[in-house]
Amino acid sequence: MWNNAVRPLLGLATVGVIGAIVAATVVLFEGGAIESVPVTVLSPRAGLVMNPDAKVKLHGAQVGKVSSIDNLPDGRAAIHLAINPSWLHLIPANTGVDIESTTVFGSKFVQLIPPPDPSPQSLKAGQILDSEHVTVEIDTVFEQLVSVLSQIEPAKLNETLGALAQAFSGRGDKLGHTLADLDTLLTKIDPSLTSLSHELSVAPQVLNAYADVAPDLVKTIQNATRLSDTVVDRQRDLDTALISAIALADIGNDVLAGNAQAFTAVLHLLVPTTNLTNKYNQAITCALGGLKPLATGPPLPVPGVLLLDSFLLGTERYRYPQNLPKVAATGGPQCMGLPDVGFGHRPPYLVTDIDANQAQYGNQGILLNSNRLKQWLFGPIDGPPRNTPQIGMPG
Repeated sequence: MWNNAVRPLLGLATVGVIGAIVAATVVLFEGGAIESVPVTVLSPRAGLVMNPDAKVKLHGAQVGKVSSIDNLPDGRAAIHLAINPSWLHLIPANTGVDIESTTVFGSKFVQLIPPPDPSPQSLKAGQILDSEHVTVEIDTVFEQLVSVLSQIEPAKLNETLGALAQAFSGRGDKLGHTLADLDTLLTKIDPSLTSLSHELSVAPQVLNAYADVAPDLVKTIQNATRLSDTVVDRQRDLDTALISAIALADIGNDVLAGNAQAFTAVLHLLVPTTNLTNKYNQAITCALGGLKPLATGPPLPVPGVLLLDSFLLGTERYRYPQNLPKVAATGGPQCMGLPDVGFGHRPPYLVTDIDANQAQYGNQGILLNSNRLKQWLFGPIDGPPRNTPQIGMPG
Protein backbone atom coordinates (compact mmCIF):
# COMPACT_ATOMS: atom_id res chain seq x y z
CA MET A 1 0.00 0.00 0.00
CA TRP A 2 2.83 2.33 0.98
CA ASN A 3 4.84 1.43 -2.11
CA ASN A 4 1.90 2.26 -4.31
CA ALA A 5 1.71 5.76 -2.75
CA VAL A 6 5.49 6.44 -3.04
CA ARG A 7 5.89 5.50 -6.69
CA PRO A 8 3.87 8.44 -8.06
CA LEU A 9 5.83 10.80 -5.81
CA LEU A 10 9.16 9.39 -6.99
CA GLY A 11 8.07 9.67 -10.61
CA LEU A 12 6.94 13.24 -10.07
CA ALA A 13 10.24 14.10 -8.35
CA THR A 14 12.20 12.50 -11.19
CA VAL A 15 10.27 14.51 -13.77
CA GLY A 16 10.89 17.68 -11.71
CA VAL A 17 14.64 17.01 -11.50
CA ILE A 18 14.85 16.33 -15.23
CA GLY A 19 12.91 19.54 -15.93
CA ALA A 20 15.22 21.52 -13.63
CA ILE A 21 18.27 20.09 -15.39
CA VAL A 22 16.82 20.99 -18.79
CA ALA A 23 15.93 24.49 -17.59
CA ALA A 24 19.41 25.01 -16.11
CA THR A 25 20.97 23.78 -19.33
CA VAL A 26 18.91 26.21 -21.38
CA VAL A 27 19.76 29.09 -19.03
CA LEU A 28 23.46 28.25 -19.11
CA PHE A 29 23.37 27.88 -22.90
CA GLU A 30 21.81 31.30 -23.27
CA GLY A 31 24.26 32.81 -20.77
CA GLY A 32 21.61 33.75 -18.28
CA ALA A 33 23.71 32.60 -15.33
CA ILE A 34 26.80 34.52 -16.43
CA GLU A 35 27.26 38.00 -15.01
CA SER A 36 27.61 40.67 -17.71
CA VAL A 37 28.47 44.38 -17.95
CA PRO A 38 26.04 46.60 -19.92
CA VAL A 39 27.49 48.77 -22.71
CA THR A 40 25.52 50.77 -25.30
CA VAL A 41 26.47 51.31 -28.95
CA LEU A 42 24.89 54.17 -30.92
CA SER A 43 24.76 53.51 -34.66
CA PRO A 44 23.09 55.22 -37.64
CA ARG A 45 21.32 51.89 -38.21
CA ALA A 46 21.51 48.37 -36.88
CA GLY A 47 21.03 46.49 -40.13
CA LEU A 48 18.35 44.10 -41.29
CA VAL A 49 19.79 40.95 -39.72
CA MET A 50 21.06 42.35 -36.42
CA ASN A 51 19.11 40.50 -33.71
CA PRO A 52 19.43 40.04 -29.95
CA ASP A 53 21.96 37.41 -28.89
CA ALA A 54 24.21 38.44 -31.78
CA LYS A 55 27.89 38.03 -30.99
CA VAL A 56 30.24 40.78 -29.83
CA LYS A 57 33.80 40.03 -30.96
CA LEU A 58 37.28 41.39 -30.28
CA HIS A 59 40.13 40.09 -32.44
CA GLY A 60 37.81 37.30 -33.60
CA ALA A 61 37.00 36.06 -30.07
CA GLN A 62 33.53 36.46 -28.57
CA VAL A 63 33.56 38.80 -25.58
CA GLY A 64 29.82 39.32 -25.18
CA LYS A 65 26.47 39.42 -26.94
CA VAL A 66 23.72 41.82 -27.99
CA SER A 67 21.05 41.98 -25.29
CA SER A 68 18.53 44.27 -27.02
CA ILE A 69 18.08 46.85 -29.79
CA ASP A 70 16.11 50.10 -29.43
CA ASN A 71 15.14 52.84 -31.88
CA LEU A 72 15.97 56.41 -30.80
CA PRO A 73 13.83 59.47 -31.66
CA ASP A 74 16.58 60.89 -33.89
CA GLY A 75 16.47 57.79 -36.11
CA ARG A 76 19.57 56.12 -34.74
CA ALA A 77 19.72 52.65 -33.23
CA ALA A 78 20.82 51.93 -29.67
CA ILE A 79 22.39 48.49 -29.45
CA HIS A 80 22.69 47.28 -25.87
CA LEU A 81 25.61 44.91 -25.30
CA ALA A 82 26.29 42.47 -22.49
CA ILE A 83 30.09 42.20 -22.13
CA ASN A 84 31.72 39.36 -20.23
CA PRO A 85 33.50 40.93 -17.21
CA SER A 86 36.51 38.65 -17.64
CA TRP A 87 37.27 40.34 -20.99
CA LEU A 88 36.55 43.88 -19.87
CA HIS A 89 40.14 44.73 -18.88
CA LEU A 90 41.34 43.91 -22.43
CA ILE A 91 39.00 46.42 -24.08
CA PRO A 92 40.28 50.06 -24.05
CA ALA A 93 37.81 52.83 -23.28
CA ASN A 94 38.30 54.48 -26.71
CA THR A 95 37.72 51.32 -28.74
CA GLY A 96 35.92 51.62 -32.05
CA VAL A 97 32.82 49.71 -33.14
CA ASP A 98 31.84 48.30 -36.54
CA ILE A 99 28.68 46.36 -37.35
CA GLU A 100 29.73 43.63 -39.78
CA SER A 101 28.45 40.40 -41.24
CA THR A 102 30.17 37.14 -42.05
CA THR A 103 28.69 37.00 -45.58
CA VAL A 104 26.53 39.17 -47.80
CA PHE A 105 23.38 37.37 -46.62
CA GLY A 106 24.69 36.39 -43.16
CA SER A 107 23.63 37.71 -39.79
CA LYS A 108 25.43 40.70 -38.36
CA PHE A 109 27.61 40.95 -35.27
CA VAL A 110 29.33 43.73 -33.37
CA GLN A 111 33.07 43.98 -34.04
CA LEU A 112 35.18 45.91 -31.50
CA ILE A 113 38.07 47.68 -33.26
CA PRO A 114 41.19 48.40 -31.15
CA PRO A 115 42.27 52.05 -31.66
CA PRO A 116 45.77 52.98 -32.93
CA ASP A 117 46.47 54.74 -29.61
CA PRO A 118 44.68 52.68 -26.92
CA SER A 119 43.53 54.48 -23.80
CA PRO A 120 45.10 53.33 -20.52
CA GLN A 121 41.59 53.07 -19.07
CA SER A 122 39.42 50.01 -19.70
CA LEU A 123 35.81 49.88 -20.84
CA LYS A 124 33.38 50.67 -18.01
CA ALA A 125 29.85 49.57 -17.28
CA GLY A 126 27.26 51.85 -18.86
CA GLN A 127 29.73 53.40 -21.31
CA ILE A 128 28.37 54.60 -24.66
CA LEU A 129 30.30 53.88 -27.87
CA ASP A 130 29.68 55.31 -31.34
CA SER A 131 29.61 53.24 -34.51
CA GLU A 132 29.99 54.93 -37.89
CA HIS A 133 30.36 51.90 -40.15
CA VAL A 134 27.66 49.36 -40.88
CA THR A 135 28.07 46.69 -43.54
CA VAL A 136 25.79 47.35 -46.49
CA GLU A 137 23.10 44.69 -47.02
CA ILE A 138 22.49 43.16 -50.42
CA ASP A 139 19.02 44.67 -50.61
CA THR A 140 20.53 48.14 -50.16
CA VAL A 141 22.89 47.42 -53.05
CA PHE A 142 19.97 46.26 -55.19
CA GLU A 143 17.96 49.33 -54.19
CA GLN A 144 20.78 51.68 -55.21
CA LEU A 145 21.35 49.71 -58.41
CA VAL A 146 17.66 49.91 -59.30
CA SER A 147 17.65 53.68 -58.65
CA VAL A 148 20.61 54.05 -61.03
CA LEU A 149 19.19 51.77 -63.70
CA SER A 150 15.84 53.55 -63.57
CA GLN A 151 17.57 56.71 -64.82
CA ILE A 152 19.01 54.94 -67.88
CA GLU A 153 17.09 54.91 -71.15
CA PRO A 154 17.25 51.42 -72.75
CA ALA A 155 17.57 52.79 -76.30
CA LYS A 156 20.55 54.97 -75.44
CA LEU A 157 22.09 52.15 -73.40
CA ASN A 158 21.71 49.85 -76.40
CA GLU A 159 23.41 52.42 -78.67
CA THR A 160 26.22 52.90 -76.17
CA LEU A 161 26.83 49.17 -75.80
CA GLY A 162 26.73 48.76 -79.58
CA ALA A 163 29.29 51.54 -80.03
CA LEU A 164 31.53 49.96 -77.40
CA ALA A 165 31.21 46.55 -79.04
CA GLN A 166 32.11 48.03 -82.41
CA ALA A 167 35.04 49.95 -80.91
CA PHE A 168 36.49 46.85 -79.22
CA SER A 169 35.79 44.53 -82.14
CA GLY A 170 39.09 43.18 -83.51
CA ARG A 171 41.10 45.05 -80.90
CA GLY A 172 41.13 42.44 -78.16
CA ASP A 173 44.87 41.88 -78.52
CA LYS A 174 45.63 45.59 -78.13
CA LEU A 175 43.20 45.84 -75.23
CA GLY A 176 44.89 42.88 -73.55
CA HIS A 177 48.32 44.51 -73.98
CA THR A 178 46.91 47.77 -72.61
CA LEU A 179 45.52 46.03 -69.54
CA ALA A 180 48.84 44.20 -69.05
CA ASP A 181 50.74 47.50 -69.28
CA LEU A 182 48.27 49.04 -66.85
CA ASP A 183 48.85 46.17 -64.44
CA THR A 184 52.63 46.67 -64.73
CA LEU A 185 52.21 50.39 -64.10
CA LEU A 186 50.03 49.79 -61.05
CA THR A 187 52.58 47.27 -59.75
CA LYS A 188 55.30 49.92 -59.98
CA ILE A 189 53.07 52.53 -58.33
CA ASP A 190 52.02 50.24 -55.48
CA PRO A 191 55.24 50.73 -53.39
CA SER A 192 54.73 54.50 -53.62
CA LEU A 193 51.12 54.49 -52.43
CA THR A 194 52.22 55.58 -48.94
CA SER A 195 54.02 58.61 -50.34
CA LEU A 196 51.11 59.31 -52.67
CA SER A 197 48.69 59.14 -49.75
CA HIS A 198 50.88 61.59 -47.81
CA GLU A 199 51.01 63.95 -50.79
CA LEU A 200 47.23 63.81 -51.12
CA SER A 201 46.83 64.48 -47.39
CA VAL A 202 49.00 67.63 -47.54
CA ALA A 203 47.58 68.74 -50.89
CA PRO A 204 44.71 70.71 -49.26
CA GLN A 205 47.23 72.79 -47.30
CA VAL A 206 49.19 73.54 -50.46
CA LEU A 207 46.02 74.40 -52.36
CA ASN A 208 44.91 76.66 -49.52
CA ALA A 209 48.28 78.43 -49.66
CA TYR A 210 47.85 78.94 -53.42
CA ALA A 211 44.33 80.18 -52.79
CA ASP A 212 45.66 82.74 -50.29
CA VAL A 213 48.19 84.11 -52.79
CA ALA A 214 45.83 83.84 -55.76
CA PRO A 215 45.24 87.65 -55.90
CA ASP A 216 48.99 88.27 -56.02
CA LEU A 217 49.41 85.62 -58.72
CA VAL A 218 46.62 87.18 -60.77
CA LYS A 219 48.23 90.60 -60.34
CA THR A 220 51.58 89.18 -61.44
CA ILE A 221 49.96 87.67 -64.53
CA GLN A 222 48.32 91.02 -65.30
CA ASN A 223 51.67 92.78 -64.98
CA ALA A 224 53.25 90.15 -67.23
CA THR A 225 50.50 90.82 -69.76
CA ARG A 226 51.25 94.53 -69.66
CA LEU A 227 54.94 93.78 -70.04
CA SER A 228 54.27 91.61 -73.08
CA ASP A 229 52.08 94.36 -74.54
CA THR A 230 54.93 96.82 -74.01
CA VAL A 231 57.34 94.46 -75.74
CA VAL A 232 54.95 94.16 -78.68
CA ASP A 233 54.48 97.94 -78.87
CA ARG A 234 58.24 98.54 -78.68
CA GLN A 235 59.14 95.75 -81.06
CA ARG A 236 60.75 98.12 -83.57
CA ASP A 237 62.87 99.75 -80.86
CA LEU A 238 63.92 96.33 -79.58
CA ASP A 239 64.92 95.31 -83.09
CA THR A 240 67.01 98.46 -83.39
CA ALA A 241 68.63 97.81 -80.01
CA LEU A 242 69.42 94.21 -80.95
CA ILE A 243 70.92 95.29 -84.27
CA SER A 244 73.03 97.90 -82.48
CA ALA A 245 74.14 95.29 -79.95
CA ILE A 246 75.13 92.94 -82.78
CA ALA A 247 77.11 95.73 -84.44
CA LEU A 248 78.80 96.58 -81.14
CA ALA A 249 79.63 92.91 -80.65
CA ASP A 250 81.17 92.76 -84.12
CA ILE A 251 83.28 95.83 -83.38
CA GLY A 252 84.29 94.44 -80.01
CA ASN A 253 85.17 91.14 -81.65
CA ASP A 254 87.42 92.95 -84.13
CA VAL A 255 89.10 94.93 -81.34
CA LEU A 256 89.64 91.91 -79.12
CA ALA A 257 90.76 89.68 -81.99
CA GLY A 258 93.28 92.27 -83.21
CA ASN A 259 94.70 92.90 -79.75
CA ALA A 260 94.38 89.41 -78.32
CA GLN A 261 98.14 89.01 -77.89
CA ALA A 262 98.49 92.42 -76.24
CA PHE A 263 95.57 91.75 -73.90
CA THR A 264 97.10 88.39 -72.99
CA ALA A 265 100.42 90.05 -72.21
CA VAL A 266 98.73 92.69 -70.05
CA LEU A 267 96.84 90.04 -68.13
CA HIS A 268 100.07 88.10 -67.55
CA LEU A 269 101.75 91.28 -66.31
CA LEU A 270 98.86 91.90 -63.93
CA VAL A 271 99.17 88.46 -62.32
CA PRO A 272 101.89 89.45 -59.77
CA THR A 273 100.04 92.66 -58.93
CA THR A 274 96.71 90.93 -58.45
CA ASN A 275 98.36 88.18 -56.39
CA LEU A 276 99.92 90.85 -54.15
CA THR A 277 96.64 92.73 -53.75
CA ASN A 278 94.88 89.44 -53.05
CA LYS A 279 97.48 88.64 -50.38
CA TYR A 280 97.08 92.08 -48.76
CA ASN A 281 93.33 92.37 -49.29
CA GLN A 282 92.78 92.49 -45.53
CA ALA A 283 95.11 95.48 -45.10
CA ILE A 284 93.72 97.23 -48.19
CA THR A 285 90.14 96.73 -47.01
CA CYS A 286 91.16 97.98 -43.56
CA ALA A 287 92.77 101.11 -45.01
CA LEU A 288 89.79 101.88 -47.26
CA GLY A 289 87.48 101.39 -44.29
CA GLY A 290 89.56 103.89 -42.32
CA LEU A 291 89.31 106.43 -45.15
CA LYS A 292 85.54 106.10 -45.40
CA PRO A 293 84.80 108.52 -42.48
CA LEU A 294 86.87 111.18 -44.25
CA ALA A 295 84.74 110.80 -47.37
CA THR A 296 81.36 110.57 -45.63
CA GLY A 297 81.99 112.98 -42.73
CA PRO A 298 80.79 116.60 -42.63
CA PRO A 299 82.91 119.15 -44.52
CA LEU A 300 85.58 121.12 -42.64
CA PRO A 301 84.92 124.78 -41.86
CA VAL A 302 88.12 125.74 -43.71
CA PRO A 303 89.14 123.82 -46.82
CA GLY A 304 92.24 121.78 -46.26
CA VAL A 305 93.54 119.17 -43.84
CA LEU A 306 93.74 119.71 -40.08
CA LEU A 307 97.04 118.51 -38.61
CA LEU A 308 98.57 118.59 -35.14
CA ASP A 309 102.27 119.37 -35.77
CA SER A 310 105.26 119.65 -33.49
CA PHE A 311 109.04 119.78 -33.80
CA LEU A 312 110.88 116.55 -33.14
CA LEU A 313 114.51 115.75 -32.78
CA GLY A 314 116.26 114.80 -35.94
CA THR A 315 117.09 111.21 -36.71
CA GLU A 316 120.56 109.81 -36.86
CA ARG A 317 122.56 110.76 -39.92
CA TYR A 318 122.91 108.32 -42.78
CA ARG A 319 125.87 105.98 -42.47
CA TYR A 320 127.26 103.83 -45.24
CA PRO A 321 127.07 100.88 -45.50
CA GLN A 322 125.19 100.36 -42.21
CA ASN A 323 122.06 102.16 -43.43
CA LEU A 324 121.67 100.53 -46.83
CA PRO A 325 118.00 99.78 -47.63
CA LYS A 326 116.89 96.53 -46.02
CA VAL A 327 113.69 94.65 -46.84
CA ALA A 328 113.22 92.17 -44.00
CA ALA A 329 109.79 93.01 -42.56
CA THR A 330 107.65 89.92 -42.00
CA GLY A 331 104.23 89.14 -40.61
CA GLY A 332 101.98 89.52 -43.63
CA PRO A 333 98.96 91.84 -43.92
CA GLN A 334 97.63 93.27 -40.68
CA CYS A 335 94.75 95.48 -39.63
CA MET A 336 95.15 97.53 -36.47
CA GLY A 337 91.46 97.77 -35.62
CA LEU A 338 90.22 99.89 -38.53
CA PRO A 339 87.67 101.08 -39.41
CA ASP A 340 86.15 101.03 -35.89
CA VAL A 341 88.78 101.91 -33.29
CA GLY A 342 87.42 102.02 -29.76
CA PHE A 343 87.66 105.12 -27.60
CA GLY A 344 91.00 105.29 -25.81
CA HIS A 345 92.37 102.35 -27.77
CA ARG A 346 95.99 102.62 -28.91
CA PRO A 347 96.91 100.32 -31.80
CA PRO A 348 100.17 98.47 -31.15
CA TYR A 349 103.33 99.80 -32.76
CA LEU A 350 104.62 97.39 -35.35
CA VAL A 351 108.37 96.81 -35.08
CA THR A 352 109.98 95.54 -38.27
CA ASP A 353 113.54 94.80 -39.32
CA ILE A 354 114.13 97.56 -41.91
CA ASP A 355 117.43 98.91 -40.41
CA ALA A 356 115.75 102.01 -38.92
CA ASN A 357 116.72 101.76 -35.24
CA GLN A 358 117.24 105.23 -33.76
CA ALA A 359 118.62 103.90 -30.50
CA GLN A 360 121.35 101.72 -31.96
CA TYR A 361 124.08 104.34 -31.24
CA GLY A 362 122.90 105.29 -27.72
CA ASN A 363 122.23 108.95 -28.57
CA GLN A 364 119.89 110.25 -25.85
CA GLY A 365 119.14 113.55 -27.56
CA ILE A 366 118.16 116.62 -25.55
CA LEU A 367 117.29 115.80 -21.93
CA LEU A 368 115.08 118.10 -19.86
CA ASN A 369 114.64 118.08 -16.04
CA SER A 370 117.92 116.22 -15.58
CA ASN A 371 119.79 116.38 -12.26
CA ARG A 372 122.55 118.61 -13.69
CA LEU A 373 120.02 121.10 -15.04
CA LYS A 374 118.32 121.34 -11.62
CA GLN A 375 121.61 121.97 -9.88
CA TRP A 376 122.47 124.67 -12.42
CA LEU A 377 119.13 126.39 -11.93
CA PHE A 378 118.55 125.92 -8.20
CA GLY A 379 121.93 124.99 -6.76
CA PRO A 380 122.63 122.03 -4.54
CA ILE A 381 119.50 120.66 -2.86
CA ASP A 382 119.71 118.79 0.44
CA GLY A 383 118.25 115.38 0.69
CA PRO A 384 117.82 112.66 -1.88
CA PRO A 385 117.30 113.60 -5.54
CA ARG A 386 113.77 114.79 -6.20
CA ASN A 387 113.18 114.24 -9.89
CA THR A 388 109.95 115.62 -11.31
CA PRO A 389 108.37 114.13 -14.45
CA GLN A 390 110.85 114.67 -17.22
CA ILE A 391 111.29 114.42 -20.96
CA GLY A 392 114.10 112.18 -22.08
CA MET A 393 116.34 109.79 -20.22
CA PRO A 394 116.91 110.50 -16.49
CA GLY A 395 120.04 112.56 -15.62
